[in-house]
Amino acid sequence: MEISELLLYFVYAFTTIFIIVNPIEATLVYVTLTTTLNSKERRHIYRRTTLVAFAIAILFSLAGDAVLRIFGITVDSLRVAGGILLFLVAIDMLQGIRRQNKVTEAELLDANQREDVSIFPLAIPLLTGPGAITTVVVLMGAADSLTKKGLVLLAISLTFLATFFILKFSQYIDKALGITGIMVMTRIMGLILGGVAVSFVATGVWNLYRALAGA
Repeated sequence: MEISELLLYFVYAFTTIFIIVNPIEATLVYVTLTTTLNSKERRHIYRRTTLVAFAIAILFSLAGDAVLRIFGITVDSLRVAGGILLFLVAIDMLQGIRRQNKVTEAELLDANQREDVSIFPLAIPLLTGPGAITTVVVLMGAADSLTKKGLVLLAISLTFLATFFILKFSQYIDKALGITGIMVMTRIMGLILGGVAVSFVATGVWNLYRALAGA
């Protein structure tokens, strides 16, 4: 396999994971929930949030194949289901609906009463919600070589490394971009995610059709 092909695959995996995790938009919720905290408390929260979210993503990426076998689900079936889920998320992102934050008003109210919001709702479901979990499982399951699986793991690692620094400097990002700038970027990422979602569904449907036709 050529290096250029592997590089393109890595870019594809990283872009897909980064967009569905969407740490840039997550800064809106993070800043809201930590506005009354001092720098030491905020540092504790963004470190723990990133670590927990990263651990969850890695866990599901490694255990995804086993889970699929237990429930008798094929990768292509999950690819179709995941593609539909990602497409719905992409539509929300394109329309600028705040629902894509994956955190409801009730959850935000509950979070404001918590001393530590790093695990809920920041790590779960803000960063690693159903869309992110489905995406890493599908990417790992669809990777047809150890090299590609390693690239997916690398993409996950770099995504959450970037997330760590984005949350760390979230106040500066929030001030620099503002809500308008963040929503513009979210719409652009939603357009890309929509294309990825269509690709997921098309590939999954085609592979399922071939499997049934060959049965």
